Amino acid sequence: MENNSILEKLEGLVSRFEEVATLITDPDVIADQERYVKLTREYKDLSDIMDARKRYVACLNGIDEAKDILANESDQEMREMAREELTMNEEQQPKIEEEIKMLLVPKDPEDAKNVQMEIRAGTGGDEAALFAGDIFQMYKKFCDSKGWTLSITSVSEGAVGGFKEIDFAVSGDNVYGTLKYESGVHRVQRVPATETQGRMHTSAATVAVLPEADKFEVTINEGDIKWDTFRSSGAGGQNVNKVESGVRLRYPWKNPITGETEEILIECTETRDQPKNKERALSRLRTFIYDKEHQKYIDDIASRRKTLVSTGDRSAKIRTYNYPQGRVTDHRIGFTTHDLSGFMAGDIQEMIDALTVAENAERMKESEL
Repeated sequence: MENNSILEKLEGLVSRFEEVATLITDPDVIADQERYVKLTREYKDLSDIMDARKRYVACLNGIDEAKDILANESDQEMREMAREELTMNEEQQPKIEEEIKMLLVPKDPEDAKNVQMEIRAGTGGDEAALFAGDIFQMYKKFCDSKGWTLSITSVSEGAVGGFKEIDFAVSGDNVYGTLKYESGVHRVQRVPATETQGRMHTSAATVAVLPEADKFEVTINEGDIKWDTFRSSGAGGQNVNKVESGVRLRYPWKNPITGETEEILIECTETRDQPKNKERALSRLRTFIYDKEHQKYIDDIASRRKTLVSTGDRSAKIRTYNYPQGRVTDHRIGFTTHDLSGFMAGDIQEMIDALTVAENAERMKESEL
């Protein structure tokens, strides 16, 4: 892309940046939380672009000035300084251009959101449940390394360990934008601890990553919710087992696609505090409805921007963990790491970075940048 084309794109955003900067100080906008949140996110994105624009203009001006000195100045010391300036700016120019192109790629507005995640044991019986447990520990360690908060909302344990299913929430900075690539079927090839003959098995676990719904995005008539309380079972000490801290909600919801009314059932036994469990059950209800009601929107986006990486298909086999060969392969981009132990210990950032680069490259092509 030619320099003036980049500048033209950037110039068109200057007035919008100034407009948004004014709007986020308007009391009427601040009072409208939905609009205010969207505008503050846009302001942050535009601020990054404006900073890059400032550096880019300075770089181009530096090149022009250096060339002018070399063409018209006879002083050798001045010419040498100009040559150094020219070399430095010409090296910087393509780097800043690449940075600007990346900033101009339309962002997924949901990237900044927290997430609700589900891991379910797939084919493979007890071994699949054990693998689901390993996958959960991998994500937990990754979240810890990022400084994110992970809280378990629902658990169904496997007969010999691991989980038949585990649901949890993750909150922090740009969580969905980082973890969204993890949705799909994760396959493992290894000799299970439950195998007495030493034969290698192939098992699977399914991971779903959903952006957490904001309160203002989903309308719930709380008067229609039927609440039950019950005593929690399992680990947690005597208090959890004696006090009715577990909560169960039933909510009649009209499916926007079928038009039929369905009953949503959600249980939460995460804490010993019943009000906290109610709050978390409500959060899961909002996220569940958000996911269902936005399926048409997601399908429409996928049809228009169906990238290799984030198809959103939870049934697609995305990754294989091969223990005998100590490797992990992501089938969407053909990326392989041979540090399986490190990967399972939460060192998955390199894989996520490769997936991000692959998707951004496709989106740049679509945006004709």
